[in-house]
Amino acid sequence: MGGGPGARGSCQIGGNIATNAGGNRVIRYGMMRDQVLGLEAVLADGTVVSSLNKMQKNNAGYDVRQLFIGSEGTLGVITRAVLRLAPLPCATQTALCALDTYDDVVRLLRHAQRKLSGRLSAFEVMWADFYGLVTTRVPGVRAPLRAGHPFYVLLDLQGNDGAQDTPVFEGMLESAMEAGLIQDAAVASSHKEAQSFWQLRDAVAEFPVMWSPNAAYDVSLPIGRIGEFAETLRARLLAVWPHAEPVNFGHVGDSNLHVSVYLPGATDQDFPEHEISDVMYGVVQEFRGSVSAEHGIGFHKKPYLHCSRTPEELALMRLLKRSLDPHNILSPGRVFDLA
Repeated sequence: MGGGPGARGSCQIGGNIATNAGGNRVIRYGMMRDQVLGLEAVLADGTVVSSLNKMQKNNAGYDVRQLFIGSEGTLGVITRAVLRLAPLPCATQTALCALDTYDDVVRLLRHAQRKLSGRLSAFEVMWADFYGLVTTRVPGVRAPLRAGHPFYVLLDLQGNDGAQDTPVFEGMLESAMEAGLIQDAAVASSHKEAQSFWQLRDAVAEFPVMWSPNAAYDVSLPIGRIGEFAETLRARLLAVWPHAEPVNFGHVGDSNLHVSVYLPGATDQDFPEHEISDVMYGVVQEFRGSVSAEHGIGFHKKPYLHCSRTPEELALMRLLKRSLDPHNILSPGRVFDLA
């Protein structure tokens, strides 16, 4: 069943910490930053900084672990970590819902958070374009609900008592339908059926094979403005490339939106990824969002970091880099240039 980072089969703990990775369950458990109690890192000069804290509360001076979490290896090499673990849930309730408007999506999110008392563990939103694509083009993916609805939401509750969780989950859905938030819904009756629901969302892994070349983006926006952002971006893209096929999907409950843009007939040689990125990140900047929700900056997004960070923030980042790595030997060229 869906959960955790998308690269959960190949990623490593150190890399997850260095990039502050997220995943489908961030809405309940938080980013990787929230799972790290302490860590050990090696600086550029070989100094070992050991801050293997095991306590949730520790305000003894600066929290040095935060320097390295999400720093993409530019400030130090993480060698050890103390993680905060959560009990494995014993029961999961999963549903796929169809909705008419993005406002209804946000209202359903708040409704579920309130009714499920902190047990809402995933809230994945698929726009009609994404739902139609994966249910018609990806082998083995079925459509639990008919196509044609503007939005589809995959949500689940993770708990420890299925007998108690089931009526709570179903009651939440019933009251949402009575309030007009949900137009149609399918509730998974088994673990296998829940997995088939998650295949819809995880079908994005097939895009590089069956929908290529495409430009893929992972951004974050204020939750209430994601719907408006998606409409604005689509209009801007179609104004330049009338035959473009942008699709939208994402966690949304944690402000995260994924966008993929396909141009029919384009090849790897003439695909205008740079120009598409200019449009994409320009709209992100207008909406005061982040050019990187959970995958860092690296080399690819470096030219657009200014879209999400002020000059003062960038100056402070460079000051930290020069202080800890004056010779620029750790992940040189990533995130920003020192010059």
